[in-house]
Amino acid sequence: MDRADVIILGGGLVGLALAAALDSSGLSSIVVDPADPELRKDAAFDGRTSALSSSSKRMFDTIGISDHFPVPGCPIRRIEVADGLEPGGLAFDPGDDEEPLGWMNENRHLRAALLARAEKGKNIWLMWKAKAAAVERGDFGVTVRLEDGRVIGAPLLVAAEGRNSPMREAAGIRVARWKYDHSAIVSTLRHERPHDHVAYEIFYPQGPFALLPMTDDDGGHRSAIVWSVAGVDAPGLLSLSDADFSYEAEAAMGGFLGKISLLAPRSTYPLGFHHAARITDHRLALVGDAAHGIHPIAGQGVNLGYRDAAALAQVLVEGARLGLDLGDHQILDRFQRWRGLDTFMVSLATDSLTRIYGVPGKTASKVRRFGMSLINRIGPVKDRLMAEARGTSGDLPLLLRGLPI
Repeated sequence: MDRADVIILGGGLVGLALAAALDSSGLSSIVVDPADPELRKDAAFDGRTSALSSSSKRMFDTIGISDHFPVPGCPIRRIEVADGLEPGGLAFDPGDDEEPLGWMNENRHLRAALLARAEKGKNIWLMWKAKAAAVERGDFGVTVRLEDGRVIGAPLLVAAEGRNSPMREAAGIRVARWKYDHSAIVSTLRHERPHDHVAYEIFYPQGPFALLPMTDDDGGHRSAIVWSVAGVDAPGLLSLSDADFSYEAEAAMGGFLGKISLLAPRSTYPLGFHHAARITDHRLALVGDAAHGIHPIAGQGVNLGYRDAAALAQVLVEGARLGLDLGDHQILDRFQRWRGLDTFMVSLATDSLTRIYGVPGKTASKVRRFGMSLINRIGPVKDRLMAEARGTSGDLPLLLRGLPI
């Protein structure tokens, strides 16, 4: 039997980040995933992007993931929030001399950096094209039998399998979930005028329209969009020609970046919310979408997963230094306390924001704009919201502060 300190089921964005975080402090992990990473290498840009909060970027810098980015991310230096195209919005601007609010990356570059870092890891064993057939979480450790007959063991099992986590279901962990009557359409646009590293969030009753700055390429200026629309409208927007869709997107953003055109295929996914009742069980921890899933309205989804990875790595490394069994309930209880409240509060805030900005009518719009103008004038409140956007609020794990464990 092959053994490690931790078995991670799922080699996606969060699973590989956790493996790198553990590796940087000398803990070993076995990553099990049914995907074939060779199929993703040299993939064409599919329009999918992710916002990396500044705290997540600190962790990536500290554990060596940033060294492997094939293309640097685009810094977000300002966020502008508006209720439709009406005046009286909210702007977050930390200044050019301060840390950016976040970084935009193509998902293929993010995956490439995480994979390259994992392949360099001295304490990471990558088992691709592999799937767990049976899992036993016993009193003295975890044993996983793979479908190809191999058997692996560790004191702790981590489920990083995504929102439909089989391990979470097998553990009987209840999940609160609901669907929004919306779908997100994502793609990347070329535009005539520079974005100046500004991210825009334009709220409409039908759903928010997010415009996120990307690095320029040889053809000029680029921005990613995440356009939340009523579920019944999504098929119609997807069926439009590229020119007609560009016209609709240009109208939704008020034309302030000039003429636009599509750079990547459009894709869509239904929007929903889920939150696990607990994120630990006997010799088991949940991270990322296995534990929680939120509306993309604040761009915090995958960053919540990186916060999970940073916190779990810290409690495990500190537990190992004390000589504790890494599956000990004291370690898992600390992880539950640390992450349970934060993920719940962020989930609640994004859900509330979605509902507040979804109220139609001129009166509701006036109330929202009045609230935004107040926040603009109240420094401490605005600073707190800016910290939330950066992922630097609350009791931060060491890695998210840019410090090694």
